[in-house]
Amino acid sequence: MDFMLLIKAAIMGVVEGLTEFLPVSSTGHLILTGSLLGMTDAKSKVFDIAIQSGAILAVLIVYWARIREALGGITSSPKQQRFVLNIAIGFIPAGVVGLTVYKAIKAHLFNAPVVAGAFIVGALIILWAEKRAQPVARVQTVDDMTPLDALKVGLVQCLGMIPGTSRSGATIIGGMLLGLSRKAATDFSFFLAIPTLISAGGYSLWKERHALSMADFPMFAVGFVVSFLAAWACVRWLLRYVSSHTFVPFAWYRIAFGIIVLATWWTGTVIWAD
Repeated sequence: MDFMLLIKAAIMGVVEGLTEFLPVSSTGHLILTGSLLGMTDAKSKVFDIAIQSGAILAVLIVYWARIREALGGITSSPKQQRFVLNIAIGFIPAGVVGLTVYKAIKAHLFNAPVVAGAFIVGALIILWAEKRAQPVARVQTVDDMTPLDALKVGLVQCLGMIPGTSRSGATIIGGMLLGLSRKAATDFSFFLAIPTLISAGGYSLWKERHALSMADFPMFAVGFVVSFLAAWACVRWLLRYVSSHTFVPFAWYRIAFGIIVLATWWTGTVIWAD
């Protein structure tokens, strides 16, 4: 195995782990990084899907105590039953949209102007949401959420399928606009990511299984491990960050990155297409 390829896999793992759960769009960052590293072939696209698993594992570990509590009380505790039901309800819209129109979204919206526009529009929404944020939110924790709250956040999550929008950004900021506290919106975004990314990744890997071979195992293993470590650190940091900070810095970062997308597209440095 080419040592440089392992280095590239590690870099992609870091990018995936750091951006998957921040409101900055991991897809846009992976496209830019992959293009600059020369990882743009069909196998690299499968690799991008695979390293998401490392990020998901990080969330499972960080929230394992809560997940175990929910699974243990699913047959006896109304609180845990409601929690699991809310996750299932929140997942349904993305599942339906993913199976019906996501192929069309990838075919028609995966271009630089859309990606850059989504970055910048998303940034403006974050700035607006933070400006109007209420001192006391209606929903303080995920356990206070109703099924209707979960459905609304699930519908907002579908916006994350537009390249450059950010799934986590849509669910966190959308949740805040719907009355969730910053902490509740962030927690629910992470919980909702588990079934959403596992199902999307599993489906994509099954479709692209012909591109996989045992010779690629070292590259995939490195990307998976690095993605897990980066995501684990990022999730733990973000949970501390949201307790006393706003998402305004991410908004300005999105504007800057949107400009980078347009610049790399205009100069031909990056091929912004799927």
